[in-house]
Amino acid sequence: MAQETIEGVNPTRMELLNLKNREKLAVKGHSLLKEKRDALIMEFFKILDKVKGSREVVNKKLEEAYGNLIAVQVTMGDLAVKKAALSVKESVDVDIESRSIMGVVVPVVDSKIEPKTLVDRGYGFADTSIKLDEAAKNFEDAVSLVIELGEIEKTVYLLAAEIEATKRRVNALEHIMIPKLQNTVKSIEMRLQEMERETFVQLKMIKSSIEANEQA
Repeated sequence: MAQETIEGVNPTRMELLNLKNREKLAVKGHSLLKEKRDALIMEFFKILDKVKGSREVVNKKLEEAYGNLIAVQVTMGDLAVKKAALSVKESVDVDIESRSIMGVVVPVVDSKIEPKTLVDRGYGFADTSIKLDEAAKNFEDAVSLVIELGEIEKTVYLLAAEIEATKRRVNALEHIMIPKLQNTVKSIEMRLQEMERETFVQLKMIKSSIEANEQA
């Protein structure tokens, strides 16, 4: 099977020097990309562990909240629960910034959720159940955890996409670009050596011709 080379390259010493420099840069870039890929993979798995832990906490908290909510709906009725929910004021302030992980821009979510007392929630005590208070507290805690989980999961998604892109670049350099450059360098070197031999033979023939003419 013929080795692939870069097409349209003239077999000159200048082109040979240029290709060797490109090969050095490609090899260096390949090494740096491999280091970046490995570092990203390590960071990815560290954050992935956080995702697993956070999901478990969020699921547990939401399970508690919905359990209490169902109990409240049974005792108070859906209409009373909806009325109580409408009296609660929003109190979540979210600020999204960013940071860089190995060149990957990931979100940093800063959420401010003010803790509420029973009075702050706005609904009356006389016609509500203690389970409603427990459900409200569970959902308030869950909102903070869900925001944190969203930040972590988005980071994992962005890192995974960058890892995949970096893998493709590493493979392209390792299996396509660098071999092509190396094969082209060898091809030009062989062609230049062949041209030197041809030139040597021609010069030798010219010298022999001149000597023959001088003797005649």
